[in-house]
This record gives sequence, structure tokens and C-alpha cells, in this order.
Amino acid sequence: MVSESTQRRREQLRDFLRTRRARLAPQDVGIPAAGRRRTPGLRREEVALLAGVGVSWYTSLEQGRNITVSTEVLDGIAGALQLSEPERAHLYLLAGLNPPTSDMRTGGTEVTSEMRQLLDAWEQRPAVLRDRYWNVLAFNDTARTVFGFDNTAHNCLITFFTNPRYRAMPDVWASACAAVVAAYRADAARFPGDSEFRRVVEDLSAVSPEFAELWERHEVGVPIQAVNALRHPEAGALFFDATTLTVADHPDWSLVLYNPQPGTDTAGRLERLRHLGLAAPA
Repeated sequence: MVSESTQRRREQLRDFLRTRRARLAPQDVGIPAAGRRRTPGLRREEVALLAGVGVSWYTSLEQGRNITVSTEVLDGIAGALQLSEPERAHLYLLAGLNPPTSDMRTGGTEVTSEMRQLLDAWEQRPAVLRDRYWNVLAFNDTARTVFGFDNTAHNCLITFFTNPRYRAMPDVWASACAAVVAAYRADAARFPGDSEFRRVVEDLSAVSPEFAELWERHEVGVPIQAVNALRHPEAGALFFDATTLTVADHPDWSLVLYNPQPGTDTAGRLERLRHLGLAAPA
């Protein structure tokens, strides 16, 4: 017996394929138009021909019947219907498969003025923008002061293991380091052929035995809201709740917002840094 959710998914698949087929004209896919058509768009047999599948099989798929599908066939259909990357992922989900990993790099590589304004709007608290490798792309002035950032390149994973400000809080650091490595491995596993992840791992392994040992455990986890603690040379111990948000038009970018942890004097210490002029805009 077919569950209600499965039936609903098949209905959505039927409607999705029909509407994608209807929006294409024969000339859009290199098929000569022959006479008038009663309905707009491609015919099922034309989609099947372009996708390299049988007409009866494609008809069954579009009608939402219980048939076996493969990634190769879905890719053929996605190409025939000229689906965008989001549409292709949607097709996979409606067909009951996990979408394949795509490059996901959209909207250019430059940090926009709007994103920089968002970082600055976090004002008295640190905010950092990082890429899929956890390389720091941009940060606000408070992050510059709190983490000791300068104009050289920084990577959040490497910083966590090598920055003396983090290592000056050994108990909190030790309780978080395994989860940090597990989260990075989970991110890297989504792009197994991407050599930049390997470069980061090799570079950090060469200078941090603790990281090398943790990496060899092959533990995998997901980023969670975690306490981020460090000792600033002037302000002393700072405790933050760190929340990681995905940038909508750049899914491989993450915005990390640091909020002073309640019950600590972090907010007051940040304010004193501002009064001392240490967190003033550069």
C-alpha cells in the first residue's frame, strides 16, 4: 500500500514534469516544428527520445507510477527538459533520490557591499563570512579585534587549532575540538574531488599533532550552535554562542555570528574594548 506522502510526491512529480515539458517548444531543443500542435510544449515521445529512454517508461514516470529510476536516467531527463540546477535537485527529490552534489558556486566570488554591510550591522559583536573550506572571506571590525585578524589570509579551522587566544582556554578548547574536526570532515565529504580541502588538512596536520590525530579518527558530525571561547590579551576571557547561517544566494558560503554568552561578562568586556578604542573601525 502506497503511503500518503509517497502518493503526494508522485503527484508533484507528475505535475512538475508536465509543466517543464510544456514550457519548451520543439525549436528550443533542435526539433523541427511540423504543423500546429493541440497543446504547447514537447510531446512525451520527444522528451523520451532526447533523454534516451523508452516512451512507455517515461510515460509511466510522468504519470507517477511505481517504477525504478536511476541517477543516469534522471540526468538524461533533466538535460532533455533543460532544467536548472535547483530544478534538477527538485526532480531527484520528487523521484525519491538524493540530489547529487553540485558545485553550488553562484552569484560570483566577490563579497558584495550588501554582505559587508550585513557584517558591519552586527556591530558590537564579531561576525565572519567564510567559504566552503572555512577560509575567511570577510569580517567586521569587532571580529578583527577579538580574533586578532589582520589583512593576511585566515582559515577558521586552522585558526581554531593554532591561534594562541583559543589555546589559552584549554578546557573549553579540548571539549570542542573533536566536534570541530568532525564538522569539517562532513563538509569535505560533500566534495570528495575538491583538492582544496585536502590542502587545508595537510597544512594543518603539519603543524598540529592534535588535529592530525583527530582527523585520523574519521568522525563525522554536523555544525551545531556551540560555545566559542578565547582569551583576549586586553579583555580577558570571552565566551560566545556561535551560530552558522548559510548565505541563500551563495550556498557554499556561511555567515558565522558570535553572540556574547548569557551569564558571562563578555558583553561588558567587549564594550570596554570599544571605550579603549581597540574595537574602533580601522
